[in-house]
Amino acid sequence: MAETKPMILVTGGAGYIGSHAVLALQEAGYGVVVLDNLVYGHRELVEALGVKLIVGDTSDRPLLDQLFADHPIAAVMHFAAYAYVGESVTEPAKYYQNNVVGTLTLLDAMRAAGVNCFVFSSTCATYGIPQTLPIPETHPQDPINPYGQTKLMVEKILDDYDRAYGLRSVRFRYFNAAGADPNSRLGEDHNPETHLIPLILDAAMGRRDNIAIFGTDYPTPDGTCIRDYIHVTDLAAAHLLGIDYLLQGGKTEVLNLGNGNGFSVREVIEQVRQTTGRDVVAVECDRRPGDPPVLVGSCEKAQNILGWQPRYGDLGQIVAHAWQWHQKRYGQH
Repeated sequence: MAETKPMILVTGGAGYIGSHAVLALQEAGYGVVVLDNLVYGHRELVEALGVKLIVGDTSDRPLLDQLFADHPIAAVMHFAAYAYVGESVTEPAKYYQNNVVGTLTLLDAMRAAGVNCFVFSSTCATYGIPQTLPIPETHPQDPINPYGQTKLMVEKILDDYDRAYGLRSVRFRYFNAAGADPNSRLGEDHNPETHLIPLILDAAMGRRDNIAIFGTDYPTPDGTCIRDYIHVTDLAAAHLLGIDYLLQGGKTEVLNLGNGNGFSVREVIEQVRQTTGRDVVAVECDRRPGDPPVLVGSCEKAQNILGWQPRYGDLGQIVAHAWQWHQKRYGQH
């Protein structure tokens, strides 16, 4: 008989990256419970996976205590955060309340329940403007917006909770999550959508008139920003390895997740044109404040510690999977 794997609580499991992590856990034989307030998550994605969904908030301590009492949770994967950088600047209270207070409430409920393994969805936004490229985990952390600050605060809390309470964590600092499940079971659907690839696909599909290029005078080969795009299925695979690592007694770690190479905005637009066979109208605009010219991460540490290797490092694959999902989600136009 196959060994029954333990149950994992996935907060924010109805969201983009969270739902792909749920799928990866399921396929690896783990039991899964999802907690999501459905502010940005999609109920139908979780229900289609056949996973138990509890609608609620990480700030609701009585709900969390009941959840841990009712289910034999062995570890927690935490994706339940607000992640719009611009909104974090105009609504910092919302971000500190949800991303910091909500996480603290969750950690304290875990402690009360004797659960001491935590995989945290952090971000390269904790680094701020890069001083060296590719960015290593040892790079100074100096966020330039409240979203990045909230993630950095939680990272510091996790260090303190490990020292004081033995609550071990793996913190993944991702670069630009992109793509969709290769079998189109899941994909990206934000409202509002701010990610580059789905916005370009919307333009290719006729759901929007054009795509804006914010800044064409950066010190890069074609003048547009360069970003490190990491396939969401590869992100999910890393989270699965992180859970395995902690459950086997691994110590607290912080790891970058990216492809270790970057693509410019113009290159991504051109790739969408090639993949879809459609024209995309690009409109050149002024720079946005706070956009670094280049963000690319070094991911050697994740490879060395977890044995993680991106399977879908090719931009063409990432765009092709996103386009399959986009057509399924929004219909042929």
